[in-house]
Amino acid sequence: MGNEALVWISITPLLVCILTFVSHIMNCRRNRKRAVGFFHPYTNDGGGGERVLWCAVKAIQEERPDLDIVVYTGDHDASPQSLITRANDRFGVRLLSTPMVVHLYKRKWIEETTYPHFTMIGQSLGSVYLSWEALCNLTPLYYFDTSGYAFTYPIARVFGCKVICYTHYPTISLDMISRVRERSLIYNNNALIARSIWLSRCKIIYYTCFSWMYGFVGSCAHLAMVNSSWTHSHIEKLWKIPDRIKRVYPPCDTSGLQALPLERPADPLIVVSVAQFRPEKAHAVQLEAFAIAIQKLATDFPRPKLHFVGSCRNKSDEERMQNLKDRAIELKVDKDVEFFKNVMYRDLMKLLGGAVAGIHSMIDEHFGISVVEYMAAGAIPIAHNSAGPKMDIVQEEDGQQTGFLASTIEEYADAILKIVRMPETERLRIAAAARIRASRFSEQRFYEDLKAAVRPIMCPTSS
Repeated sequence: MGNEALVWISITPLLVCILTFVSHIMNCRRNRKRAVGFFHPYTNDGGGGERVLWCAVKAIQEERPDLDIVVYTGDHDASPQSLITRANDRFGVRLLSTPMVVHLYKRKWIEETTYPHFTMIGQSLGSVYLSWEALCNLTPLYYFDTSGYAFTYPIARVFGCKVICYTHYPTISLDMISRVRERSLIYNNNALIARSIWLSRCKIIYYTCFSWMYGFVGSCAHLAMVNSSWTHSHIEKLWKIPDRIKRVYPPCDTSGLQALPLERPADPLIVVSVAQFRPEKAHAVQLEAFAIAIQKLATDFPRPKLHFVGSCRNKSDEERMQNLKDRAIELKVDKDVEFFKNVMYRDLMKLLGGAVAGIHSMIDEHFGISVVEYMAAGAIPIAHNSAGPKMDIVQEEDGQQTGFLASTIEEYADAILKIVRMPETERLRIAAAARIRASRFSEQRFYEDLKAAVRPIMCPTSS
């Protein structure tokens, strides 16, 4: 047998695989459904991202009622009826019609626990596999990512979809690279790496390579909506598609919360913290600051209470919540701290309506829906002095202070003390100004801005 025959025999299986692959892609492209497919693997995370999902679904239903809505979810117990019920009960969002559901069975490939090391690149490449599963099951005309999985965009384009995304937070940012270069100790840069020059340099190379890849895949989006000035700045630098980036502030329930009375019970004064029990939310900072504030508080003042309100996505979140409970015991404030897990929307409103202050401590929070919710509800915000809260939210309203910004545990403790000791008239004045400021980020504003952004893509004849 000649050499040429041997070569053909050896490459024939590869050619068959390639042709089968191309044939499958072409078949999916020909059979695209008149639908908008929302890629949101975690439809039970209970955070601001899930609120964006349901509000985006409703906005598209209003703008294009002729298109079906498909939700790609890895929650196997999710059904069309359970999702429409959840949107209403958890977030107060009434969908116009019931969405279709495509279940994803490969979600483990985007779980952080699957990748003990190189988590960021592992999850990103895992999302490619997950999006392949999604699009093979049902290929829509429009692929709408609301979870920040940019590595799925080239796949969606291969399937012939128009790619739209709502980016809450860049997977990597220039700030992250700077902190590694400065060898700062933070939740995504552990002590071992921060102490080592060699490991820090290796991580800088890793981050730099990843940022180039992230920029490439992100540039495949036909429309990229971002949720804040901070996110806009980073995405524009990384993706380099300035003409396709639109800032759309996330939907905050300002109307329902603004109906709450500004007067609050004086005994006890309640400080509320609303955030998922994730490492970047830095709940420990809040607990430490609260303990310091109580130590400094004069005995003639009633002891305030701290309410942690959040959802747990998995076992790791449950463990973080338990660690907070244990730490509260060590700090001798366990009787002053309460935990509320996976609360319903109506219960969240009650908790916000009883708080004099709301605390937030995530560094470089992309926007900060919880901060806006505090302000709308009449709770004075104490937010981290960075990114969204600093650049967009906690700013003066007609010359009046609307809240406090803090960076260190001591600054958070001082802010808590100031609010607790504050005369009622001053507190009401700040709370009223904060409520006015919060109206800039209403749910209705989100609907209007999102529909205006997608109209040139989804309704090109009307542009």
